[in-house]
Amino acid sequence: MNKRWQGALILILCAAVLASCASERKGTLTIYAGLYEDHAIKVVEAFQKETGIKTSYVRMSGGEILARIRAERNAPKASVWYGGPADTFVQAKAEGLLAPYLSPNAKWIDEKYKDPDNYWIGVYVGALALVSNRKWLQDVGLSVPQTWEDLLNPKYKGMIVMADPRSSGTAYTILATLVQLWGEEKAFDYLKKLQGQVRSYTTSGSTPGRSVGMGEAGTAVMFAHDAVKFYKEGFRDLLIHYPGEGTGYEIGAMGMIRGGPNEKEAQTFIDWALTKQAQELGKQVGNYQWLTNREAVSPEEAVALDALSVVPYDQTWAGANRSRLIERWVKEVQGSR
Repeated sequence: MNKRWQGALILILCAAVLASCASERKGTLTIYAGLYEDHAIKVVEAFQKETGIKTSYVRMSGGEILARIRAERNAPKASVWYGGPADTFVQAKAEGLLAPYLSPNAKWIDEKYKDPDNYWIGVYVGALALVSNRKWLQDVGLSVPQTWEDLLNPKYKGMIVMADPRSSGTAYTILATLVQLWGEEKAFDYLKKLQGQVRSYTTSGSTPGRSVGMGEAGTAVMFAHDAVKFYKEGFRDLLIHYPGEGTGYEIGAMGMIRGGPNEKEAQTFIDWALTKQAQELGKQVGNYQWLTNREAVSPEEAVALDALSVVPYDQTWAGANRSRLIERWVKEVQGSR
């Protein structure tokens, strides 16, 4: 073979090797997303553009994601769980559904937002609030509820809407907050009384806010940042109050699914999602959580936990007791309807 053909062959082989390496770098990734659809779309588009990794997502509530991962544990379809309260991740960790991963970018996240064993890490924070429709309450001649106890006023019967803790991470945060605020027996006594006030339970934790915004109910118990989103979208009668007795909060977390495909791409996503630039994407599409990367600029509308009266919410305890508390809620609260 002459030198000319040898040179051409070498170039062809080099090109093939480079193409192969590029293919490996630009794999595929499937994410289960526990945040808003618009936020998930923005994140996926930006990540795919920056890395070349073809990425898809499935949007579900936190409890639904946990159930899906549990059902798929022998043949996972997704690699990353992105968004939703950390206590659900704690339960997933205990069930062996998550894989540990220590990202080099974890250094930008405070320790209070991390699992000590690196099974999950926080990307945002949000507090629970009582969200009311001012006009609706004025029309029926009621003042705005501002405490947990206010919700038990007989005048509010049938005007409250909230989510179901079996499917909603938001609703379980409410349940775990009340238990940690008052103790389990008093909290369940309260929830049984509240049951008679509730108009309906929804699958998703944010849906009650839209219902209240449309004037279909008077007050929702939900995360404040979801209510801010609805207000910005045009539901101008919404009022947000943080319960006077103290409120709970979520650490919106992210973790790698054990045995999921494309582990390298999953790690790349987690590294990227912890960056300042990635965390700031949410506010571009109207999402108002407090951000965990200490260099990231949180939305102006976000409220830091330090500015609120919050219960000393224990994510680890909440996750470890999740199944038990939900089972008790179904039996003693939901079963009394």
